[in-house]
Amino acid sequence: MTRELQSHGLQGAVWSTLVDDTVDTGAAGIRDARSNAPMRPDDRVHVGSVAKTLLATGVLRLITQGKLTLDAPVAPLLPDIGFDNPWATTDPIRVRHLLDHTAGLDDVRFSQAFTLVPREDTPLRNAFEGRDPLRVRSRPGARHSYSNTGYTLLGMVVERVAGQRYETYLDAHLLTPLRMHDSTFAFTTQDGERAHPRLAMGHFENGATHAAVPSYIRPAGQFTTTAADMARFARFLMSDGRIDGAPFIDPALLRAMGEPVSTEAADAGLRVGYGLGLSTRDRHGAVGRCHGGSTVGYRAMLCLFPREQRAFFVAVNADVEGVDYGRLDRTLIDTLDLPPSHTQPQTKASALREWEGVYIPAPNRFASLEWLDTTLNFVHVRRDGDTLRFKPFQSKEIVLQPVGDRLLRAPDRTLASHALITMPDGRRVISTGLQSYERVSLARMALLWGSVIAGLLGCVWLLISGAFVLIRRRGTANRAVLIPCCGLLALVLPLPFFYGQSFLQLGDVTIASVLLAIVTALWPLSMLAGLMAALRHRPWSARMTLDAAAMLAVLQWTCVLAWWGLVPLRMWA
Repeated sequence: MTRELQSHGLQGAVWSTLVDDTVDTGAAGIRDARSNAPMRPDDRVHVGSVAKTLLATGVLRLITQGKLTLDAPVAPLLPDIGFDNPWATTDPIRVRHLLDHTAGLDDVRFSQAFTLVPREDTPLRNAFEGRDPLRVRSRPGARHSYSNTGYTLLGMVVERVAGQRYETYLDAHLLTPLRMHDSTFAFTTQDGERAHPRLAMGHFENGATHAAVPSYIRPAGQFTTTAADMARFARFLMSDGRIDGAPFIDPALLRAMGEPVSTEAADAGLRVGYGLGLSTRDRHGAVGRCHGGSTVGYRAMLCLFPREQRAFFVAVNADVEGVDYGRLDRTLIDTLDLPPSHTQPQTKASALREWEGVYIPAPNRFASLEWLDTTLNFVHVRRDGDTLRFKPFQSKEIVLQPVGDRLLRAPDRTLASHALITMPDGRRVISTGLQSYERVSLARMALLWGSVIAGLLGCVWLLISGAFVLIRRRGTANRAVLIPCCGLLALVLPLPFFYGQSFLQLGDVTIASVLLAIVTALWPLSMLAGLMAALRHRPWSARMTLDAAAMLAVLQWTCVLAWWGLVPLRMWA
């Protein structure tokens, strides 16, 4: 573990392993780059979205007590939250859908996740104040789409049922019975009055330190713990649900954690997926029930292997882009000495050619970025003999081997990793259990990409033409191009202000974000103003014709972006 941390430039880590009933804990690296103090096995850590597994367990406790049901509709429990659900009459959002990430909700907005406005006691409903009703983008229960919003709503459901803050209730009624005395749902940080002496500091690239900050969506990612406490938690999740011989959580509910149900992918036979706060995960030759997480300066992973009664937990106090944190998971999996998983054998599948085409995320994770995901995260699928080649635009191609009529397996997996789904109306969908991709026409993608290419080429031409006019400084006929050229150059004005502020303020009202909204609003207006100025000069030269064509090309692109909600780009609520 020390070698892995050093090779990736990471600061420190704590971990625990559970084999049968034996717990081992360990630590490596440093807890704070400012002091170079060593990480200790009993240091406290943040776990990010692993908190969802803890919150889900608290909800299952309420269900076991009869205070809530999995099928309870959410809208009556949260009357202050509006839902725009086209399927409301037949498929309302239920508690199970929030637990499974199948409610069809957006993940989060910038103003909910990247903000320094909330305080540790800010009411959870403040995350949704002043917003439109929450849009449901796929039929509840049908498709997985990871949503921090959904788990924030679950925190509000707990508060409604318990009649008190979810942190206070779960600390007393979940963590205390589980004897997780070194853990809390309450906000803890490394600096200031709330500083905890054993809480390791969080780090980003180049060892930059950053203390934890309060969050609007804290039920989805706020939890402080130790490696030993997480081993206790893992042992309980793989138990019969009793504490000191008394029933605590229905064992059927514990067994269902990690089991996807009712989704299109699950109905097709895909075993990997998400259920009740855990995900069935097929990695490094082992199939486990896991949950990962990231938060300010941290990455974490919890994995259970119930059949073998083994588990591991690891938290790294460094969140660095581009690092393969899976190598740490692999190290701990090797330590558990798990028996090899049986690999599903390849079979022959008919009509693979019918699945060729272009697919887009449906739904994508962040509704505000739907244009980006549609345009840049599409997948090209083509048949190659008895396999399907699955080529995401921005990553490596995967060769999928059939392992059943509607199931395919990637080479590094033991179980089927993709499901082929035909909708009642004939639409084709390919699902990984955690992401669904729907086939779209080549004409639609050609139009989208034609818009992008034309817009980018128009921008380049206008900048070159504007520079040429400024350099020559002769004639007035072509000076109309300076207006859109200035509009383009203005787009870089917010960059120094963004560089000078914390990335956690991306969703706040700051000089940078206000300036970004202004310059992106002026961007299409500058194209219109340039065209109007050019129309006053007749006849047009060849270059003026090209200038006008470039302005039109950029203008159509900005109109497309405006249609998708990206122009003007306003990042605050």
